[in-house]
Amino acid sequence: MTLIHGKSTVVVVNAVDISQFTKTSEFTRGVDTHDTTHYGDENHEWTGGLGDNAFSMGGTFDNTAGIGPRAVLRPLMDSKALVTLVRRPEGTGAGKAQDSVSIIVEKYVETNPVNDMVAWAAECKCSGAVNSAAQ
Repeated sequence: MTLIHGKSTVVVVNAVDISQFTKTSEFTRGVDTHDTTHYGDENHEWTGGLGDNAFSMGGTFDNTAGIGPRAVLRPLMDSKALVTLVRRPEGTGAGKAQDSVSIIVEKYVETNPVNDMVAWAAECKCSGAVNSAAQ
């Protein structure tokens, strides 16, 4: 088993690499479940439904023109556009893990604490199937 350090993670949104501005990210894979319990059953019975995936990320605010998180993510949220997210948890390289999926940026938040750096965070809803083929 090889342990992977988080510092190698790559996050690309709408063909723009925002990794240098990203400090945390979380890719949540889920599935709907449906209760199919019938009269007389002593326990719940379940069946799987549709996939329900989400992606969130955040970091230290940077106003770098054109490629900073505010410049990239806020217009995507305002336009409600579907764009491609590419996430590489092991970094870039042949055979390494990669997830690619269409997303909608649902929320973009900037936090301004008096005693710390301005921070940003975004929540995204995945649309359609996740392609988890290796790079």
